[in-house]
Parts: sequence; structure tokens; C-alpha cells
Amino acid sequence: MLLYAITIFLSAFLLFQVQPLMGKYVLPWFGGAPPVWTACMLFFEAMLLAGYAYAHAVRTWISSRGQVAVHLAVLAAAVVLLPIAPSAEWKLEGTGNPTWRILGALGTSIGLPYFALAATAPLLQAWAAAARPGKSPYRLYAVSNAGSLLALATYPFLVEPLLRLRTQADTWSALFVAFAFLCGVCAVAVWRLRPAALAASGGGCAADVAAAGRTSAATLADGRGSDTAPLPDGRGSDCAAAAPAARPTLFVWALWLALPACGSALLLAVTNEMCADIGVVPLLWILPLALYLVTFILCFHSERIYQRILFWPALAGATYMVAWLLHENVDVSILWQVVGYGLALFVCCMVCHGELARLKPHPRYLTSFYLALAAGGAIGGLLVALAAPLVFTAYFELHIGVAGCAVLASAAFWHERMEAHRRGKRRRWFFPLLVAATLAGPTAAAVYLAREARLERQGAVAASRNFFGILRVVPYNTEDPERLYYSLMHGRIMHGCQYAEEPLRSSPTTYYGEKSGVALAFAHFRPLGPMKVGVVGLGTGSIAVYGRAGDTFRFYEINADVRRLATTRFTYLADCRARCEVVMGDARLSLAGEPPQGYDVLALDAFSSDAVPVHLLTAEAFQTYMRHMKPDGVLAVHISNRFVDLEPVVLGIAERLGLAAAVITADDEGREELSGCTWVLVTADRAMLESEPILSAATPPPAEPGPRIVWTDDYSNLLRIVNFEWPGAGEAGESLGDWLLRMLNFGWLTSSDKAQEEAEND
Repeated sequence: MLLYAITIFLSAFLLFQVQPLMGKYVLPWFGGAPPVWTACMLFFEAMLLAGYAYAHAVRTWISSRGQVAVHLAVLAAAVVLLPIAPSAEWKLEGTGNPTWRILGALGTSIGLPYFALAATAPLLQAWAAAARPGKSPYRLYAVSNAGSLLALATYPFLVEPLLRLRTQADTWSALFVAFAFLCGVCAVAVWRLRPAALAASGGGCAADVAAAGRTSAATLADGRGSDTAPLPDGRGSDCAAAAPAARPTLFVWALWLALPACGSALLLAVTNEMCADIGVVPLLWILPLALYLVTFILCFHSERIYQRILFWPALAGATYMVAWLLHENVDVSILWQVVGYGLALFVCCMVCHGELARLKPHPRYLTSFYLALAAGGAIGGLLVALAAPLVFTAYFELHIGVAGCAVLASAAFWHERMEAHRRGKRRRWFFPLLVAATLAGPTAAAVYLAREARLERQGAVAASRNFFGILRVVPYNTEDPERLYYSLMHGRIMHGCQYAEEPLRSSPTTYYGEKSGVALAFAHFRPLGPMKVGVVGLGTGSIAVYGRAGDTFRFYEINADVRRLATTRFTYLADCRARCEVVMGDARLSLAGEPPQGYDVLALDAFSSDAVPVHLLTAEAFQTYMRHMKPDGVLAVHISNRFVDLEPVVLGIAERLGLAAAVITADDEGREELSGCTWVLVTADRAMLESEPILSAATPPPAEPGPRIVWTDDYSNLLRIVNFEWPGAGEAGESLGDWLLRMLNFGWLTSSDKAQEEAEND
């Protein structure tokens, strides 16, 4: 049994370790947007479903030795495809929805190994029962969950900070070979068993198992991510064995699909909300996924853990918490956003999965139950990844998911009540009243969520949603025609605005005021003649107000809806006297494919909502930018952000490349149309940064320089720069990563950046 335990532990660990690894691999290829991870999750859920269906099919229709032969062939084919690494041929081309390209990149690189991992656990449990008659294989469930949670816990805190991406992939591939070898040893042991023993233990084909009176089916995990399933409790096993197997009704089948679909949709919706304002990074993928997995473990371990009298009132509180977070949006600190959304997800998934666990069927239908559960998880992924961007103009799937959780819980309860009534069992008369009172809270909150969704759409003169984000054009000062202006909102962050009437219509706004760092760079080059300017991120085109006759402004934009709104709802590009060009596609990929442009100024201002586009802030990306600069050109990087401090990253890369840098912070000057902003000017021309206008505006360097962080395509760690303002966080501005390192006193971790730099230099 130890061999089976080690093999299942390793399979669960690899199953969850590869998810953030592959997500981080393909993220920079598709614009770094939050839906990239959503598409990845859709792939993983679909492959899990395929693996479960395969395991169910081979155990039903193939003899025991045939199972061994077929599965060893699958494992051998998976090993041949190693090492895992997506092909660059799948990188985004153009501005269309890249979901299918993401699925293709993952399918051709990790598809078969992931499928083999997903299918192995249920087969191994059946083989373990055959090899060790009399010993329950269900204890392997705890081993599997331990491997899954270990993978999720170690990736953001150990694997990501310490290993390059390529090293991670190679290490995973080596561990998969070890797993395949262990699985092969288990298969050989099963091959040597007598068919009669296999049939008696439940490890044979359907006919053999039926003849031997099989009492349980191979478990198929938690439906979304755990790769084994718990032993049914007395209500679903012993008692069921003594009574005729009741065929699940159509309504029960609908709940088997709808409850896991709701949980899966909430997982992805909450992840989207958190990533939109911070960054699309493994930590924010893994935290919701771990909470989701824990709810499965708790609910399927014992029905005593999920108590309606506790979790239904908690559901009301969670619903109001989500409503409050959506209403307050970016005014809530990132700590409370993570805590609030995390708690809400945990409670909602406990309700969904708790009600699902109460619907466990007779063992005769267990494989059908877990297949339906896995299908429901895949349906939830499809709804969020594919359907929602086509149907909604905002992230309304979170509103619907929270409200749907209460509706489905109520439906499951009343189904149980009707079944109890049919069997002649009675409950205490006041319990339905308690349920009604408890559901009144979520119902009222759901109405409030619907109101918030309606208000979010009201007032906008234009709205759109696609793979790369949510855009709205909102008017302000509508009561004063002379001060009327329109703002482009990307998610919850303003990405430019413009006054409706002259002379204000041609004035610089938001982050491009005359005292901003990018404006000072323009002022430096203006006396030298016509400028050639590159801009990564179009927005409303506000920066074009600095264009003059003879200048060239070349914008790089990945979102086709941004270009449409910039040319139909705003007039910066049309009014600009310079030559304006818009290049569609990912800016980094576009620049990499172009000949040197010879820019005087290249402005980097591409944020998705307030998230950090990590792939645009690596050393390799900066090398690409500098290839397009004139010898005395300036790279202007906009680093204003509510939650992360990008200054150490930009300064660290500048030092690595031997460039000079100056940090320039400008306030809003008390003007409504301006926003406080911070730009970093990076250049090889040190004399330019020592000129009086820039030197007087630049932030003086501290006596003791702060930390320098260098991101590369193989290494980035957002933990080190996330700012938390909360009790116990130490000195002001201490990042979450630094606080964790200080609290844990992991001195060897604090040197990871230095070790990374030394490795790259070598």
C-alpha cells in the first residue's frame, strides 16, 4: 500500500504544481490579462473530466490486464512528449479572442501528461484494492489531498521565488518520469494477480465486478481538482447496500451539475476580481484554488462538518461582503479585498459542495455522480471563460454566482424535504421557518447585487467587454456643459478623459499633465526638432495633445475596443497635428518584430485596470525597448499603482542594463482633470537627467538606496512589491513578501534575488 500511496501523492502534487507553472508560461504571450488564467482553468477542468471519463470507461469495459496495458501505453506516450514547454508558434497574432490559442498551446504541451495524471488516481485505487484485499483504498484520499495542498502551498512561496521557469518545467518533467516508473511498478504487480482475485476485489471489468458483488466504484476526486474521492459515509454506503439502489431523478442530476458549476464559476469570478486590480500572478491564482479545494475536502470527509444552521447565515454575511466590496471597489485596501473575497468564496463553496455531498448516491451510481460533478466544474469554466465575455459588459458572473448559490442551496434543501416527506419522515416544524429567515438575507443581498450591476451600467454612454477587459465611457459634470468631460474606465480604473468643449478639449489630462515625467521628456526634445514617439497603451490617446506638425506618434494597443472608443468617443487622435499610427497587437511582440524605430521617447503605459503587466516589465522587455531608442532617447515608464511599488523593479532593471533613471512624481495640482502620477525616466544619456527641469522635478535619491528587484522572463515575484497597510506590517510600505520573510526569518529566501542575478550573470 505504501507504493500506491507514494504514487498517488506524487500524481496529486504534479497535477496541481503544473497549473500555475503553465499559466505563468503562456501569460505573457496573450497580453497578461486575467482571462488568460481563466482559459487555463477551463483547459485543466476539461482535461480532468476527460481523465475521469477514461478511467470510468476502461474499468467498465476492459479486462483488468487490458486496463494495465492501455494505461501503460498512455503513460509511455506522455513520457515521450516530455519535457513540457509550450511552442512559441501559439503566441497571440492580432487582437482577436485568444482563448482557443491558449487551449491549443496547453493541449500540445501538457495535454497528454495532465490527462494521464488525472486518470491514474482512480485506477490506482482500484488496483490497490486488488493488490491488498481487505485493506480500504480510501485512505489514499487523504494522501492525495496532502499532495494537492502541498503543491498549492509551495509554488508561490518556494518554487516561484527560487526557480527559473525553465528549471521548473524541467524539474516537473523529471518528477513525471519518476511517477510513470512508480505507476508502472504498481501495474506490474496488478498484472501478476489472478483474474478471480481482481474480480473479487473490484478491480476487474464491469462483468467481473458485478459477479463479485462490487460495493464501491473507483473514486474520481472532488470534481474540480482533487484527484481522488472520499469514502461515502453510512448514508451512502452501508445503508445503501442494504436497500435497493434508487435511481437518481432528473432533478438530482440537474443538481449534480449545477452545484459544482456554481462553485467553479465562483472560483474563476473571484480570481478575476482579485487579479484585475493587482496582477495576474500565481499567488492570486492559487489562494482561491486552495480555498476551493479545502471546501471539497471538508465537505466530502464528513457530512458533520457542513451544517446548514451555521453556513446559511454565513452565506448571508458573505453575500453582503461581496456587495460591499463591489460597491467600494478600489477604495478597499488590497488586504481586505483578498480577505473579503477569499472568505466569501470559502463560504459559498462550502454551501455548494456541502449540499452536493448530501446528494451522494448509492455506490452503484458513484462513477456517474463524480463524472457529473466533473462535468459541472467544466460547465462553470465554460460559462466564465467563453459565455460571460459574449453576454455581459462587466464582471456580472460574480453577482450571479453568489445569488445562484443561495438559490441552489434552497433547491437542494426542498428536494431533501420532499424526499423525507415521501418516506414518511418528519422534521421539526420550525426548521423551515429558520431556513426561510436565513435565505431572506442572501435574497435581499442578491437584490442589492442586481441593483449594483444595474447602476454600474447606468450613466455610461458606451460599454464593451472582450477578452482583454471591460471598458466604459462615463460622462461627468453633465450639469455644466463647459466642464463636461468623458472618462474611459478600464475595469474600475480611469484610463484617460477628455473635455467635450474647447479650449479644455485640447488640454492634457489624467496622468499626462505638464509636470508629469513624460511631459518633461517631451519638453526636453521639443527644441531639437520633430519628435518620434512610441506609446505602449492607447487609452483615450490623451498623450497625443503633445504632438506637433512633423512629429510621429506610434501607439501599440492590444484591445480592439480601446481603439474603437478612442477614435469614436474621443478626439485626441483626430485633433492631433502629428502623424498618428496605431499598431494592433501585443506591444512587446510587435516591437520585437519591427526594425529599430529610433524613438526619442517611448512611453510605457499599459495597465489592465490597475494590474501589473509583468511581461512588459522584465529585463528582456527593456532590452527590446532600448533597441528602438535613439542613443539619447528616453524610456518613460508609468508606475502609478494603488497596491504595488514598481519603482524597485524599474530601477533594478535600469541598473542591470547600465542605464540612468530618474523618478518624477507629480500631484493633481487641485485640478479635477489631472491625477497624481509617478513616472520613471530611463535613458543612456545621463546628461539629459541632469538638466535643470528634470533634476528639479526628480525625487532626490535616498541616502541609503532601497532594494533593487530584477524581473526576467524566467523570474518574477510580485510578493516582494505588494504594499499592505495593516497592523503588524512593520515600517510603512513594507511589501507582503518582505513581511513574510521577516516573520518566518527565512534568511535564505531573502537572498533569492541576488542568487538569481548571480546565476544570470554566470
